[in-house]
Amino acid sequence: MITSLHLRDFKNFADETLRVGPFTVIIGTNASGKSNIRDAFRFLHGVGRGYTLAEIIGGRHGASGQVEWEPIRGAASELIRFGKTEFSIGAEFKLANQAKAAHYEITVGFDESDRGGFRVRREELRIGNQAIYSTHPPHPDPVRQQDDETHLLLRMAKTGDQRRYGNKIAVRWNQPALTQLQNFKHLVRVVHKEKAEEITELLGRCRFLDPSPDLMRHPAFPGQMVLGDSGENLPTVLQEICAGEERRKVFSEWVRELTPMDVADFNFPRDPVTGLVQLVIREQNDRKISAHSASDGTLRFLAMLAALLDENPARLYVFEEIDNGIHPSRLHLLVDLIERQTAKGTLRVVTTTHSPELISIVNDAVFRDMSVVCRMEDSEDSVIRLVSSMSDAEKLRKTQGLGRLLAGGWMETALAFTEGREDKEASL
Repeated sequence: MITSLHLRDFKNFADETLRVGPFTVIIGTNASGKSNIRDAFRFLHGVGRGYTLAEIIGGRHGASGQVEWEPIRGAASELIRFGKTEFSIGAEFKLANQAKAAHYEITVGFDESDRGGFRVRREELRIGNQAIYSTHPPHPDPVRQQDDETHLLLRMAKTGDQRRYGNKIAVRWNQPALTQLQNFKHLVRVVHKEKAEEITELLGRCRFLDPSPDLMRHPAFPGQMVLGDSGENLPTVLQEICAGEERRKVFSEWVRELTPMDVADFNFPRDPVTGLVQLVIREQNDRKISAHSASDGTLRFLAMLAALLDENPARLYVFEEIDNGIHPSRLHLLVDLIERQTAKGTLRVVTTTHSPELISIVNDAVFRDMSVVCRMEDSEDSVIRLVSSMSDAEKLRKTQGLGRLLAGGWMETALAFTEGREDKEASL
């Protein structure tokens, strides 16, 4: 599981770390940088999918021309903080059956040759203090000189009877090394490939759901079992969930809790002409409501339920404004569902929000992992700070409520004061 995200000179973050808990809520004003954090997660997801830097940043199309991967938001040059020549994105992980934390970091900069684009400048995978591989091992290792203009050089961890250095290998500079190691058959699997593959699997199993009610109303082709990031294939995904009696019962109970609908069952008729699967919600009085008639909020609920109650969920779900379209009176039920599912330890959820109601009802564990993103006054840079670390936050949460503090701009005011004071003290 990802436990933290580190950004250096990425977009509007100079050197910031986001702590990632089971359910991580990120708050902040518009244009503070919350969506940039989502972009950083997407970058790492692209690494996990084995894409090149050009594909991660600029998008990827399949053989038929269909878009397989959307570009990272903004102009390519805007990924690097103004005035800098490279950016770094790192993540810390808690791996199964591994006491020490794993850390992966990649540094990307402009390619200065006539090819243009981006290239990997530095990359490292560590378990505890041991580097599984590194482009810049400690001096005097000659690999750190990176004197091969056509490749990126890696120093692997020592194995067996290797006395001074582990293997040196050369990988392509235009793709993260993490997903190139499997091409080297001579590497020792347990020490090198296995850990890299575990990190790759964690990064590859991220989802960025932003359900679109219009797309969720569309019928789906039979057999489509994966919910699209915009909610595509909702009818067939729900059909699969409801194929099991127990899962159908649990799903229906949650829908009844989260919506005012008295749901009895779901039906999945096929269009007689196209054969596509449609979604129909049946209430206790036998009233039938098609997806075309269901409200936007109901469909968003269904998509989030389908994702969170999946038997094989993603390792990390990233939502933007998860409360969008959700009535405040039902929001606590959605929060309760997420808290329950993430407490099982098999998935994590990261969401941004502007909702005073949402941050007012989260439990103590979620509060400890809640972060605020704030763009500092007279600066283009933003900081990421744990709300729980701010002065008197715990006390004010109990006496005034976080929602009231958010609505009143207390967090930004407090950060502007404390961050400015720290800068002044450092300069003395």
